[in-house]
Amino acid sequence: MNSTKIKPGFTSPPDNSRIDENAVMRINALIPGRLERLVSDYGFKLVEIAPQEPIPGSFWGDDEAGLIGECLYVRGDTAVHSALHEFAHLLCVDPERRARLHTDAQSDDQEEIAVCYLQILLADQLADFGRERALTDMDAWGYSFRLGSARAWFEQDGADAYAWLQHFGLIDADGQLTFKARRS
Repeated sequence: MNSTKIKPGFTSPPDNSRIDENAVMRINALIPGRLERLVSDYGFKLVEIAPQEPIPGSFWGDDEAGLIGECLYVRGDTAVHSALHEFAHLLCVDPERRARLHTDAQSDDQEEIAVCYLQILLADQLADFGRERALTDMDAWGYSFRLGSARAWFEQDGADAYAWLQHFGLIDADGQLTFKARRS
């Protein structure tokens, strides 16, 4: 298992979890420009870093996506789910935190589950990735949910995340993306 730092308030994956980094889809496998278009539809900027260069604003390091201000940083070898997760953080932080955002979104538990839920919804905006692949990749990466899988959590236990996203205007009453970031 990879050693990773754990955010305060979150628990590490079980000792028997296996992270299969080779099983997940990477940015360089997406149709060119698709992720950039999604990010810009929300009014933010995607910055692609050259191969082997460190990713600015990456909380986890290595090939994980990063955040600074209103920019999402990725490399071609960044996992798509990582880019969507960090992008969801960018959308979920309140404007005050977004203005000083650098590396750590400083989310609480409720916001973090909303981010996980939102990254799954955002996956449907990438036709060459999609919800099914997002759920599979989250499990392969070692996301840990009490129901045992990302799918089970999303389908059976995501009500609090859904409510949070509605409350802050990221999804509408029908659960559809509003293409707006949190405003308060």
